[in-house]
Amino acid sequence: QVQLVESGGGLVQPGGSLRLSCAASGSIFRMYAMGWYRQAPGKQRDLVAVIASSGITKYVDYVKGRFTISRDNAKNSVYLQMNSLKPSDTAVYYCNQGIYSDSYGYRSSNYWGQGTQVTVSS
Repeated sequence: QVQLVESGGGLVQPGGSLRLSCAASGSIFRMYAMGWYRQAPGKQRDLVAVIASSGITKYVDYVKGRFTISRDNAKNSVYLQMNSLKPSDTAVYYCNQGIYSDSYGYRSSNYWGQGTQVTVSS
């Protein structure tokens, strides 16, 4: 059974930074791609960043240059460094374990963590 546990959320002022972490267990972590999603109140859950098992990274346009996804296979963990945060980044952030290829992009699994709340406000 795959388990994902997110942490690192909180309240931050606009322009600030946060680093989210996701610890995975129950799978051969290095073999899978990992994705960070976010869900704002009343909105759907959207993919914002992906890191493939090869280390290739992909981002949605509105976080490019501000967010950086990384992974540490020795620690079975994936991270999301978020800089220059905006109020529009306010959401619950979730990590997901999936599969990535250049042909079809990221395909999520049904394994989700509990999420971590990020609130950007002055």
